[in-house]
Amino acid sequence: MNLAIRDIRHNAGRFVFTTLGVGLLLMIVMGMGGIYRGLIYEATLLVDRVGADLWVVQGTTRGPFAELSRVPANLEDRVRAVPGVAQARRFVSHTIQREHRGKALRMVVQGLAWPDDQGDWVPLVAGRPLRQAHYEMIADHSLGLPLGEKIKLGKDVYEVVGQTRGLVGTSGDGLAFFTVSDAMAIQFDVPSEAVRLERAARRARVEGIDLGRLQPLLLDRAAGLSSSIPAFAEPQVSAILVTLKPGANEAAVRRVLGAWPDITVYSTQEQKDLLLAGMVDKARRQLGLFRALLIVISTIIIALIIYTLTLDKIRDIALLKLIGARNRVIGGLILQQALFMGTFGFALAWWIGLYLFPYFPRIVLIETVDLVSLGLIVIAISTLASLLGIWKALRVEPNTVLAV
Repeated sequence: MNLAIRDIRHNAGRFVFTTLGVGLLLMIVMGMGGIYRGLIYEATLLVDRVGADLWVVQGTTRGPFAELSRVPANLEDRVRAVPGVAQARRFVSHTIQREHRGKALRMVVQGLAWPDDQGDWVPLVAGRPLRQAHYEMIADHSLGLPLGEKIKLGKDVYEVVGQTRGLVGTSGDGLAFFTVSDAMAIQFDVPSEAVRLERAARRARVEGIDLGRLQPLLLDRAAGLSSSIPAFAEPQVSAILVTLKPGANEAAVRRVLGAWPDITVYSTQEQKDLLLAGMVDKARRQLGLFRALLIVISTIIIALIIYTLTLDKIRDIALLKLIGARNRVIGGLILQQALFMGTFGFALAWWIGLYLFPYFPRIVLIETVDLVSLGLIVIAISTLASLLGIWKALRVEPNTVLAV
């Protein structure tokens, strides 16, 4: 009979509880890797889903996911006229937090370039895409807004006509899709009193100059809608998404757009690289550091456990030596126990994680390559951890069993 298995049966309770503790520790290590994978998935999800070939952003900036980017909405008309461009769409994305039914509701408002983009590419689990220019929205399931739910954002009320699942922004907040005009109305909404004060301030400024005193009609214009004042620009968007025609030369299109001094052009991969190098990089390094520390801690804990178990059976080891057992047999006993503990702990971590990780507030994405690498790490740390116990066992003198 295998000595390691026999000793485990003899101390079954201690082995089970010890393995449970090791398994929970390895589950945290596994979860750290899954959280890191989930961060990358969430950060690049929207960039991948919108399906743009090029991103046209404000000149000298790195795009809407790295910093503030503002370009005029009519830039899409200029871009659409470039040879090789099949489609140009306005991109509006911003995060808001409101109170709905007594609870805080945080969402990423995503604008769809109506009527060209009605959200048909959005993977729906219920409902339908947008079918009118205003007052409809598609909400991710994580927002807790069922079909038919109505929510007031700004001065308008929007109805949920479609639901998605698993579509979140870089911060983990659920996406909500509106038409671009509605998204901009939500973004630039200000209280009525603020509008009144701004109009009064404009009127006062016009009254204070000669032009206002010579042309009193300008006072009424200054106190009116901002859209009726030619000097005021229309609200700006975050970027313009460019889709190229089949077979179009991307480099040629980029050369044309790159000659415009007011914009900067990025490919989708470049936009993802900028996003990962900025918002996700520090979180990635921090999670990696915690994971490395947990691996070191796991090694130390397993080593101490194996050492303690070895001390508990010093007399048994001495008896084995007294009857002629080789050092290889004794070392194999301790090594096998460490490997059994690590293997069962790893299996327990994976099993518990299957049930717990889906309840985490952010996506925990466990890939096969991560499981394989962690399994190899567990074998390595179990082997290293057994060395302390083996060292102690080999130092035991056979006559120890005869001591009183």
